[in-house]
Amino acid sequence: MVEKLNLTMLTDFYEITMANGYFCTSMADDIAYFDMFFRKIPDGGGYAIMAGLAQVIEYFKNLEFTDEDIAYLREKKLFNEEFLNYLADFQFTCDVWAVPEGTPVFPGEPLITVRGPVIQAQFVETMVLLMVNHQSLIATKASRIVRAAAGRPVMEFGTRRAHGGSAAIYGARAAYIGGCVGTACTISDSMYGIPALGTMAHSWVQMFDDEYEAFKKYAEIYPTNCTLLVDTYNVLKSGVPSAIKVFKEVKPEKMGIRIDSGDITYLTKKARKMLDEAGLEDCSIVVSNSLDEYIIRDVILEGACIDSFGVGERLITAKSEPVFGGVYKLVALEKDGKMIPKIKKSENVEKITNPGFKTVYRLFDKDTHRALADIIMLDGETIEEGEAYEIFDPDAVWKRKKITNFYAENLRQQIFKEGKCVYQSPSLQEIRTHCKKQLDAMWDEMKRFENPQTYYVDLSHKLWQLKHDMIEEL
Repeated sequence: MVEKLNLTMLTDFYEITMANGYFCTSMADDIAYFDMFFRKIPDGGGYAIMAGLAQVIEYFKNLEFTDEDIAYLREKKLFNEEFLNYLADFQFTCDVWAVPEGTPVFPGEPLITVRGPVIQAQFVETMVLLMVNHQSLIATKASRIVRAAAGRPVMEFGTRRAHGGSAAIYGARAAYIGGCVGTACTISDSMYGIPALGTMAHSWVQMFDDEYEAFKKYAEIYPTNCTLLVDTYNVLKSGVPSAIKVFKEVKPEKMGIRIDSGDITYLTKKARKMLDEAGLEDCSIVVSNSLDEYIIRDVILEGACIDSFGVGERLITAKSEPVFGGVYKLVALEKDGKMIPKIKKSENVEKITNPGFKTVYRLFDKDTHRALADIIMLDGETIEEGEAYEIFDPDAVWKRKKITNFYAENLRQQIFKEGKCVYQSPSLQEIRTHCKKQLDAMWDEMKRFENPQTYYVDLSHKLWQLKHDMIEEL
């Protein structure tokens, strides 16, 4: 089982060399704060979906270096022996805060903050980024595809195209969070309860003398749920007619046809007409074949007769933009009980970090319960309901907008306290439901595929002033 693997050594090598360096310079126990955030929404979209936190939690719970790990590191002849002894007794003692999975999130927001001894807080960087970057990418892509389907079920069919076993398993999990109804990945059903779905391959049809015999045998074996692949030879001349004949003879409780090639709009219109004329109005039509949100949107606009979609490679690999781009940056240190903010300055404005220990509030309209804006604030700051709150336009900072009649929710929760998990992880179904509810609270204008309305994400005045002052000082 993937969840049970010891992933401690799944890290960039420089995390270990830095840890050794901190140890040798007596900085190992200095308290540091690191933020995980991202800078750009994939596909030019209006939002992203947070995912992967459950796997980060499992990683933190199981951090330990085995004898084999220590022996491997010793053979490198790079590391202090006392440091290796430290790793042998390694215990995770950090505090962690995070945005729950399934929450729509935006660039610059601290999705995860790790506070603790720098030797620990730095070391976990790679796995935090690996888990959150991958699953947030796939959940975001799935959400876009599900939205394009306009209420029609979308199945994740990408297992064989995924970039390895873990990508298939966790990709199916993320796709389910994003709104897919099931997956072709059987182990994901076994591990997470994601409904495993599927029909047949063309090879099943080819194994028999003709489509009629292949379809009939399948219908007899699966009389409660029978979906037949009708494009092995000719969809309209042999595939659909053979399926109709079998459905009338065997009378399965649930019946459908799947088309995996050709002109989807044309074929589904013709197939729908043939099925209806045969009295099989309840027979569903499933389509697959290198689909994405744009193709799905277009064929629906063209009047294609489709009841559900199977989406594979372009979902499981997020083919159009396969990198989420999350980063993990130092934002503060503690010295003698006092917090010292840290900032990364860059020639690229978007790479300048937000200093200090922060949280994120989301403001909702009291009447519509729609999200109005997110405010990144320094820890300890609060937003008083009933008072007007002024925010800047993200596209033109000289524009200001006053928000009234709102309520505020802190998006982040504490996950670990001194290395102990204090967070009750929701079930995958609860995460999926949370995702849908949170997306329903977002305005449709920001969900457009092209030129979505930019969502307001502002810094509190106190944080903005701190950042401005630190930039001026450097």
